[in-house]
Amino acid sequence: MSGIPAVRYGERLAAARTEARAAGLDALLIGVGADLRYLTGYEAMPLERLTMLLVPTSDASPLTLIAPRLEATPARACPAAATGSVEVVAWEETEDPMRLVGSRLSEALGRDASDLRAVAVDDNLRAAFVLGLQRVLPGASFALASTVLRRLRMRKDPDEVELLRLAAHAADRTVLAVAAGPLVGRTEADVAREIRDRLLAEGHDHAEFWIVASGPNSASPHHDPGERQIAPGEPIVIDIGGTVGGYGSDITRTVWVTGGDPAKGPDPDFLRLYRVLQDAQAEATSSVRPGVACEAVDGVARGIIEAAGFGPNFFHRTGHGIGLEGHEDPYLVAGNGEPMEVGYAFSVEPGIYLEGRFGARIEDIVVCGEAGPVTLNEATRDLLVVDG
Repeated sequence: MSGIPAVRYGERLAAARTEARAAGLDALLIGVGADLRYLTGYEAMPLERLTMLLVPTSDASPLTLIAPRLEATPARACPAAATGSVEVVAWEETEDPMRLVGSRLSEALGRDASDLRAVAVDDNLRAAFVLGLQRVLPGASFALASTVLRRLRMRKDPDEVELLRLAAHAADRTVLAVAAGPLVGRTEADVAREIRDRLLAEGHDHAEFWIVASGPNSASPHHDPGERQIAPGEPIVIDIGGTVGGYGSDITRTVWVTGGDPAKGPDPDFLRLYRVLQDAQAEATSSVRPGVACEAVDGVARGIIEAAGFGPNFFHRTGHGIGLEGHEDPYLVAGNGEPMEVGYAFSVEPGIYLEGRFGARIEDIVVCGEAGPVTLNEATRDLLVVDG
């Protein structure tokens, strides 16, 4: 399996520092989560104890990863620390880690922490930590680090794309194996457990979600698999994903189970719905290329679905970015006029849902390539009509 070369983390840190300085910031303050993994390769344990990466914007300033002493060993083993890009400083149980943040920033920038003007913190930093930082940096305004890091994280490099491809192919194999059955007579929850096990067996580090929505439940996009038994003559929406090398998979396919009875084949209304959906998903994917607005891809899918009379039945965005997080920038939704760039990775997943009857969704992970879309998933997008 390919991965992210250790040297890349130093390059990412340098790029983040440059972006932060251009934004007028004194420092980036990054806690546990996807931003920390992106910049250092460190998958830190989320604790009530502070772990924080300090990125002062002065090129001469050292980069510091502050960690509780009991987590110092894994922190020092992360790629950014192991290659010397960051220094790990451990704090003791009786210390105030916020004061340590303030003192390290003062040393790095050559002025008192109270004189810092502006810092950015990662979007998911605990409120308790934010308030603690405000205490030791009383003169600083606070912004979200996503305003600095989002452009870096949206543009996936070839190593990131390869991990996304590996994850997509593993999810392809999983969803097709599950669709092959058996399905009839089993509960949604039982099939969901099989999906979880198969994702791991196919090479995922983690199985993150497993939507199995049968019959009328298929009209609920985020249905939680329950004890409903799958019966012949109905659809199942299967939406699954996890991570490979930290990068996500996310695929949705729709299955129709007959139980081996030809009379239990797809409902004519469902077939019409599915044809419209398949056309919308294909055309939206084909519209992807550099310079195209993210909202335009949503508009292609939505236009086809609305023209067929199903407009009110497509009520979520067409797609979301994917990478170290299952949902991240960019989002394919009306109002996002941001133009696509080479390396953007996202889902294309229109759906049509008729409440109380049935629904369907088709989802692939797509990368914006230089000449157009690069679809990472390879499983057929045709309706999977199976005995079950």
